[in-house]
Amino acid sequence: MSYTAGLAVVSTREHFSIGFDQRCNSDVRQHCKPALGGFLGALGAVILLGFTQYALAKSDSAPGWVHTASAQTLPHYPDETNAVVLLDEVTYTVAPNGQAVEHERRVVKILRPQGRDECVVHINFDKDTKILLLAAWSIGPDGHEYAVKDKDFSDVGLEGGGIAFDDVKHRTAQAPGCDPGAVVAYEVEQRVRPYLTETTWHFQDDLPSLNQSFTLELPAGYTYGAVWAHHASVAPVSTDAQHLRWEMKDVPGIDLERIPLAPSAQSLAGRMTVHYAGPGIANATVSTWKSIGEWYSQLAKDRLTATPEIGAKAAELTVGKTDFYDKSEAIGEFVQKQVRYFAVEVGIGGLQPHAAGDIFHNRYGDCKDKATLLSAMLSTVGIHSALMVVDTHRGFIEANAPSLLGNHMIAAIEIPAGYDSPKLHSVVKTSSGRRYLIFDPTWEKTPFGQLEHNLQGSVGLLLEGGESQAIELPVLDPTLNTIHRSGNFQLDANGVLKGTIVEKRFGDLSERRREVYTKADEKQQSDFLNKMLGRDLTVFTATDVKVENVDALNREFTMSYSLSAEHYAKSMGSLLMVRPRVLGSLGYSLDHKTRKVAINLGETEQANDDYAIELPAGYTVDEIPDPVKIDLGFAAYQSSFEVAGNKLHYTRRYTVRQLTLPADRYADMQKLASAISGDESSSVVLKKQ
Repeated sequence: MSYTAGLAVVSTREHFSIGFDQRCNSDVRQHCKPALGGFLGALGAVILLGFTQYALAKSDSAPGWVHTASAQTLPHYPDETNAVVLLDEVTYTVAPNGQAVEHERRVVKILRPQGRDECVVHINFDKDTKILLLAAWSIGPDGHEYAVKDKDFSDVGLEGGGIAFDDVKHRTAQAPGCDPGAVVAYEVEQRVRPYLTETTWHFQDDLPSLNQSFTLELPAGYTYGAVWAHHASVAPVSTDAQHLRWEMKDVPGIDLERIPLAPSAQSLAGRMTVHYAGPGIANATVSTWKSIGEWYSQLAKDRLTATPEIGAKAAELTVGKTDFYDKSEAIGEFVQKQVRYFAVEVGIGGLQPHAAGDIFHNRYGDCKDKATLLSAMLSTVGIHSALMVVDTHRGFIEANAPSLLGNHMIAAIEIPAGYDSPKLHSVVKTSSGRRYLIFDPTWEKTPFGQLEHNLQGSVGLLLEGGESQAIELPVLDPTLNTIHRSGNFQLDANGVLKGTIVEKRFGDLSERRREVYTKADEKQQSDFLNKMLGRDLTVFTATDVKVENVDALNREFTMSYSLSAEHYAKSMGSLLMVRPRVLGSLGYSLDHKTRKVAINLGETEQANDDYAIELPAGYTVDEIPDPVKIDLGFAAYQSSFEVAGNKLHYTRRYTVRQLTLPADRYADMQKLASAISGDESSSVVLKKQ
């Protein structure tokens, strides 16, 4: 899905919205493209605001507000702080006809060479978000002042993010004199899309900020509501009904670069979303999920209509099937595998799905298109479904902060009353008791009936008209995301280990391997396997590689191969030191600093290893490590060693049951990491008779 104009790189503010696409990469300030791309046909004609087009600055002298901000005394910041925001002022002005203009002034001081990225002015725009004013300045560390000239700016198209074509561009320029100690400032005024009745103030990003403010100017007769995410509610300092102002001081930056098991920055960054309504605004959203859902449901309604061709294909896929799950799976896998991801987003296409008939005919679409086609196909076989807005950064959407924010769209398939099946895993229940199976037809390697790990435990907006609501998505059982490695080996007196390995994977833990053995060539596959084995072995060869069930997502991906590893056992006189854990590193690299942010375990999972090593002739076991058993609730780990005849058996099981832990459980996480590390590196001592 696509996005509306915003400011990135230097800007702390972005216009986020439903319509992001899950394939984008993003940080705190530069999210995937917000997707409110111009649905003028749906919400009425455009009435342009009569603002004047301003020229860029002609004088090299920076204005007074830049000098005032630059004169501030900085508090002490950690040595790794790259830059600091001295000032960020946003004014959002709504005209009587409901349209709006946003004005921003921003000043940043560069502290380290790594902060030079802040010297790039980068403003997104399209035909509906016209730039009305743009000026930028810099003050070098020697005090010399510069103004960015008109010729220094260029307009370029946005690239990447999984979007094949998008009509959004960005205007960009590099401010001169940008060394540590320099100050960079810009002022921008930009028309906001005319159908928006919501705006979000993103007041926190990766840089610390000294002074920020957001001013909302409303015409007479307008009302507003504000919701806060990842931050306590703050009252406006100016409470005039038509002129409200919020201020933030000394907002810390979010720096997760050196924090192990860090959550997403998007789940931590504070923001305030304002909804407004007034006379003459049709389809205005208010601060409720129901209102937002009703608004989008109307936008997508006509696009969900099934054509005769869609009905015929759905009938073909489900012929002879009577079970709800079987019919849903057949159609779900068709959309997942046979409709390729390919996004063409111009104007209204940034948010509104394309027509189901067009998606089916072309066999391509983005996330909202694929979910729309799935819903249309299911409807022809008597199965109701709805669209669901989510975000691929767990914790970004908050249940108590209704907004248009989100970067991905999936499907919610209604389960018939009284129906049950052991195959139903990713199930949610609404406040009225209706049950839905949540499925993402865009995520190509997740089995039907399950949900990819980065959406588990997050919040989604069910788009079900008047019954629209925010729902917490389930966390799946660890047994649905598994690794099982088994190996039989022979060790000789020279320390060479030879044997066979069988590795079975299911769920998201099989995704990377399914991808490699579906799309990569033979050399890439060989390089992948060698890299994987190289994490645990030094000199080795792998031969006779076989894979099974590569495309069968509801069956275990299975890989088998023969392995020979030289110098596996270390000789010490008459002793041989052997690591019984042949393959599979599960350990964590943790620090010992005070933890302030939540612990992100990534995904629930269960990993099992079972290895048997035949001892070399003339050797017996002299020393054997103690078994390990630790269960901390959120995760458990246990291993065992057994000698039977001339064979050494090693088994272990690692289970992760939770996705996120509070910071105060970090000591337990360190305890678990230490237990795993000790077991993985432990050795059995063999003695020559």
